[in-house]
Amino acid sequence: MSRTRNFVLASFAALTSLFGVSASAQITEGVAALVNDEPITTVDVRNRMRLIIASTGLAQLDQEAMLRVQDQAIRGLIDEHLQLQAAREYEIQVSEEEIMQSLLDLAQRNNSTIEAVVAELEQSGVDVQTLRHQIESEIAWQILVNGRYGSRVRISDQQIELALERLAASASQPQFRIFEMFFEIRTAASEQETTQRIIAVMNQLQQGAAFPQLAQQFSDAPSAATGGDIGWIAASQLQPEVAQVIPQLLPVFQQNGGALSNPVRVPGGYMIIALVGARDGTTTLQYDLVQLTVPTSAVTETTRSDLERAMNRNPVCDTLDAVAAEIDGAIVTPLGSIGADALLPQIRDSLAPLDQGENTGVIESAAGVQSIVVCDRTIGGPGVPTRDDLEGQLRGQQLSLLSRRWLRDLRRESTIEIRY
Repeated sequence: MSRTRNFVLASFAALTSLFGVSASAQITEGVAALVNDEPITTVDVRNRMRLIIASTGLAQLDQEAMLRVQDQAIRGLIDEHLQLQAAREYEIQVSEEEIMQSLLDLAQRNNSTIEAVVAELEQSGVDVQTLRHQIESEIAWQILVNGRYGSRVRISDQQIELALERLAASASQPQFRIFEMFFEIRTAASEQETTQRIIAVMNQLQQGAAFPQLAQQFSDAPSAATGGDIGWIAASQLQPEVAQVIPQLLPVFQQNGGALSNPVRVPGGYMIIALVGARDGTTTLQYDLVQLTVPTSAVTETTRSDLERAMNRNPVCDTLDAVAAEIDGAIVTPLGSIGADALLPQIRDSLAPLDQGENTGVIESAAGVQSIVVCDRTIGGPGVPTRDDLEGQLRGQQLSLLSRRWLRDLRRESTIEIRY
């Protein structure tokens, strides 16, 4: 079937749905694609196109734009068939309760109800089974990926500590509310196809289509499930290629209350981001500190050397009283919890690279010679994730990467025939 004829069928179906005319009664249906001999019909493709158009608010679609929607519909259906075929192989079944819960979550994210969502779909000529099929494949694939890789993904304390260090480094930096869309380049030969998908999406954004709805249908990132919303984030936590465009977007955001980037080349594909919020850093680095001081009146070559040797042994906070007892004139002073921004620059710089249980070494001060031990180091402020939250985020990122790799392998190993 030629692309032109297929466009005509899709356009006719979209128009007839608006006037309540049954498209299936007007045209001859056929097979649009085969996935391991399992057919995807032109009815399936048309229903998916209607779902994309209805859920994204796409408007003023010319022939080229309709073809891009069609390509996206077929791509999505092929992946869903591969996912459900794999689920059947492992005897994974999705319950009605799981589908209904997912529909409820979708409705609540859009401040609506299941009944209202279904009514809106029907009004747009969309068979609700199309949405159910999409949800079923998403749930089945999630169960499958968790079952296959869940026990293999291990998040170490070191990984969590590194994530906490990155948060600490960005604690006082400005934060940005960002939505993202990622367009994966699946093979070297598919870069032109990916470019055309991006052009189609950019055209719709410029015509006023909503970013979250487009992200749900077109983005290849895990954040597509939440409309591309990745929340408040510091520029240092973004991919370097994306972080570089933030300064360019800020003036536009400040003037218009929002800013949209051009496509940004990143490893594996392209990224489009929408900047919808900006604020000063709301998190602070908090220390729990204990100070060991040899006052000026007690400083000698001996006490200075004793302090240096003691601190080289990395004593922990609970043992500092015993350490002080071995140094003439030494005094232990608990400083308690204190924010990094409240410390003198010299002290703050000395503490910056330290972890819990480490010390600054010997510091000269007006009070004498002293050393500060880090009893605890935490990030405080609204929205700061706990260690469990960070572990869940890191685990989700690894599972998402493994999921994409597995799906890519399924595409490569399967027999896929597109008949259009």
